[in-house]
Amino acid sequence: MIQVFRPIPVERLKLLVFDLDGTLIDSAQDLCNSVNAALLEIGRNPLPDPAIASFVGNGAPMLMRRALALADNRTPETVDEELFQRAYAFFLQYYREHKLDFTYAYEGVLEALHALKQIHDQPGGLARTMAVLTNKPVRPAQGICEGLGMADYFLHIYGGNSFPTKKPDPAGLLSLMQETGARPDETVMIGDSMVDMQTARNAGAWALGCAFGFGPQNIMETPPDILVEKASEWPEVLTGVPSR
Repeated sequence: MIQVFRPIPVERLKLLVFDLDGTLIDSAQDLCNSVNAALLEIGRNPLPDPAIASFVGNGAPMLMRRALALADNRTPETVDEELFQRAYAFFLQYYREHKLDFTYAYEGVLEALHALKQIHDQPGGLARTMAVLTNKPVRPAQGICEGLGMADYFLHIYGGNSFPTKKPDPAGLLSLMQETGARPDETVMIGDSMVDMQTARNAGAWALGCAFGFGPQNIMETPPDILVEKASEWPEVLTGVPSR
């Protein structure tokens, strides 16, 4: 089901920017496993997967910091910094090796990306660029997209360490606009969480929300312009051509 809160002028769009975790891919199990491996490495008990998954969205450092805070019954601001650095370093090493153990593209994602590319490649079609902007570190982000066969759809795959700041700061999205020559009103951010919607708003871009993934419980705190329930609805929403 597609919910339209503010129509997006799809005929003007030039830049489609996708979040990664919770939007293109379900990476929850590998992230949870990596966090718990790091906690065990520093002598802490593992946490329930749903608790860890609820921390995804603000980048790997904050994910690990929040998990350590919960394990030690502290706030993220008061965790032991040396302990955090040890845990985070182990998390990165473990996740680098296990990032594709259980991670997969959501149903309909690859088909939707292919459909969008086909529409854009048609004679007289909509000339657009697609990119990824995630708070996940850039190397695993690129490795996952390559491993799942979606990297070639994107001009760039930018991560949380590609810029001085992470989403919802608009720096990454604004940089993509500058690189592609797209104005804010010609750009849409597609994501599953409030962080992505805030990023779009902070850049003056359009916001397409996904009611699946990790963040649907808070996505309406910064309402999107359009909300979809599944990835297979992206082509219709982003082109105005009804899905078959």
